[in-house]
Order: sequence, then structure tokens, then C-alpha cells
Amino acid sequence: MSADALHSIYVLLLGFSVAGALATGYQVFTARPASFNIFGDGTGVAAVAHVPFLVFAAPFIIMRNAIFVRRSGLDNFVTAMVATVTAGLWSVLSGKFVVAAVAMLGLA
Repeated sequence: MSADALHSIYVLLLGFSVAGALATGYQVFTARPASFNIFGDGTGVAAVAHVPFLVFAAPFIIMRNAIFVRRSGLDNFVTAMVATVTAGLWSVLSGKFVVAAVAMLGLA
């Protein structure tokens, strides 16, 4: 396996890890799972503060929702595939951002 492939896998896993940690931390502090409905009425400081959170927690939320739909009996391969690919690509992008931020701060 090439170094580029290993780096891509590392970035993917880092993105999913960050998403899972954020979503789980949100659930610990608020006693409700993170979702795309956390904006409330969509105005104010709270709504703006949720945007960065959702940018990084979205892969976890997408996969959790896809698993929930699958368990509810709606077997649709295309929906599951689209959710998985979307969450994976989103995770790679957020993982790349985390790696760049850590490198910029000089921690790596």
C-alpha cells in the first residue's frame, strides 16, 4: 500500500473520529442526539454557533440516520450507498482540515 493511500485512510478515519467525538459530546451535554434540526428557529447566535459544529459532526449524523433507516425496515441499497459515500467524502474533507489545522499550529 502506498504512502498516499495510507494517508487518505488516516484522514478518513480522523474525520470520522472527530465527527463521532463531537456528536457524542453533544449528546452527553444536552441529553439528546445531535441532528440537523438543532438550529431552532434559525436566527440568533445559537444558530450561528451550530454551523461549525454541524460541519464537523455531519458524517456521524448522516451515518447514524442511514443506520436508523436501515433498521426501521426500509431496505434501499441506493440510499445507503449515497449516505455512505456522502459521509465518507465529508469525513475526508473535515479530516484534511483537522490535519491542516494541527500542522498550522505546529502540533505535528
